[in-house]
Amino acid sequence: MPLFLAFLLVPIIEIGLFIQVGSVIGLWPTLGIVILTAILGTWLVKTQGRLALGQLRGSFEQLSDPTEPLAHGAMILLAGALLLTPGFFTDAMGFVLLVPGFRSRAFAYLRSKVTVASFQMGTGPANRPTHTGPQPGNGVIDGEFEDVTPRPRHKGPSGWVEDQK
Repeated sequence: MPLFLAFLLVPIIEIGLFIQVGSVIGLWPTLGIVILTAILGTWLVKTQGRLALGQLRGSFEQLSDPTEPLAHGAMILLAGALLLTPGFFTDAMGFVLLVPGFRSRAFAYLRSKVTVASFQMGTGPANRPTHTGPQPGNGVIDGEFEDVTPRPRHKGPSGWVEDQK
């Protein structure tokens, strides 16, 4: 039901804002603002996305919990979608999601509402291979072989065509 309300209310809010802003500043300035926010938003999403990707790489290199950089990346992606959607309300929501402090607070709120049952990184006992054969690197290979050199099955024509002799 909340998703239905969002899909119903957001376009109504956007239409109302377009009418109000357009009646005050006119059609072309209104469209110019929408295009300008899309361009500015694209640039901001690109720069914020690079920062979030760097933080994610850092968490992988340090083997720390990557959930916060992943959440920031998801919020930046959502901000990009909102900024590319024409409208003042969606642009405002997109710009708010690009503020790192707001994203951190939103992540802290979401983290308080979600309970993680287990989290594991790297190779623990559950992820180790159960290889019981010879270990690599000792230089000894034990095995049997059989010569499988192909021999002709028969001499002469294949049997599919008649001999022309």
